[in-house]
Amino acid sequence: MQANLAIPRIDGFDKALPELTRRGSFVDPELSPAIQEGIRRVFGEPLNAREVVDRIVGDIRVDGDRALRRYTEAFDGEVRESFEVPRTEWQDARRRIPSELESALGIAAQRIRDFHAHQPSQSWIEPTDTGTFGQIVRPLERVGIYTPGGTAAYPSSLLMTAIPARVAGVREVVIAAPPGKDGHISPAILAAADIAGVDRVFAIGGAQAIAALAFGTETVPHVDKIFGPGNIFVALAKQRVYGVVDLDQLAGPTETLLIADDSADVELVAADMIAQAEHDTIASAILVTTSDRIANELPAEIERQVALLERAEIVRTSLSSNGRIVAVSTLVEAVDLANAYAPEHLCLLVERPWDLVPMVENAGGIFIGEDSPEALGDYTAGPSHVMPTGGTARFSSPIHVGAFQKVISVVAASPAAVGELGGATIAIAEAEGLTGHAAAIRRRLERT
Repeated sequence: MQANLAIPRIDGFDKALPELTRRGSFVDPELSPAIQEGIRRVFGEPLNAREVVDRIVGDIRVDGDRALRRYTEAFDGEVRESFEVPRTEWQDARRRIPSELESALGIAAQRIRDFHAHQPSQSWIEPTDTGTFGQIVRPLERVGIYTPGGTAAYPSSLLMTAIPARVAGVREVVIAAPPGKDGHISPAILAAADIAGVDRVFAIGGAQAIAALAFGTETVPHVDKIFGPGNIFVALAKQRVYGVVDLDQLAGPTETLLIADDSADVELVAADMIAQAEHDTIASAILVTTSDRIANELPAEIERQVALLERAEIVRTSLSSNGRIVAVSTLVEAVDLANAYAPEHLCLLVERPWDLVPMVENAGGIFIGEDSPEALGDYTAGPSHVMPTGGTARFSSPIHVGAFQKVISVVAASPAAVGELGGATIAIAEAEGLTGHAAAIRRRLERT
């Protein structure tokens, strides 16, 4: 019989706080022997992840499609005649996926669309005594969305990004997804692209896809901003091209922090921990609880449930390596720890969850009560599930309509503005040594 899962436990707020307070930076993980061998095969020498990405990005920037074809063949196998996937292929894929999945994707798409329809920022222009001032809000012209689609296909991530882009008014939405060994993208990804109403789909993956979207090639258009998660090479490539394009984020491993009191159902707490942990062996699921009963019963309950799942070993590895059970005295302490951790997902499985919401400062999303599991948010609740990870919820937000827009300031000052503000403008300009700025104001003052 399988022994109870060994999830590291921390007792007390003071012991937990240093461990849950993160101020790290993006760090390259160690590459597996298989990946290192693949690098030697492709490049003829051992390289670290950053060196690989620098080579790929540099080659794509210079050689365009020729380099893109070479790397796609080396990393993905068969290369399509054209990188672009015709719309007829999307539509055929939509017909071929199970009808239940097509219906579910349609439901999710409508929920995402309805939620984000509340968000668009509006331009504003305000006349005043000193002129007219305001802001013009414009959608980005073209965005690129990277969608993992090789061994694991995530059509939900495509919907969660492409639909807010459409609501924002982006003129062109371009998808890049890695093909399988047969040169084809997952039918579920293509169906989601059709449902979301994107404009173009390209069968390219990895760092070469990010470089192609950033710089453009003979067939792939350059974009203004790149969205979407990926492996270490994708993340490093996004970091490498920042400044040429804007980015959504550098996504790290997914994470959940649950707060539970003695009213919580240990079966549901365990189910939510498992749902998070099954993403990946490097995913994190953390429980902070005021209940000794929950803390003591949870490992056995997780083991009882996980024994029935396909990804049981992934769950066990994730929870034993990255999971935590933290016991604290009060819910105030629990929320303080959550704010220090700044989780991607914060789940409140407590008797009065709304009492805690005003205290939450840092989280990608708050899931309130036992009927609001993160799994619902991952697919059909409505908000985008692309949320900040690695503690970046301290300063960043989930994907939202504003991420696909830019703001242009409007200044139409009157002669009265020059008279009223000229003196202050001159004083600041001269303090900064910019006498030409000051002179530009004085010339106008002299003409009034």
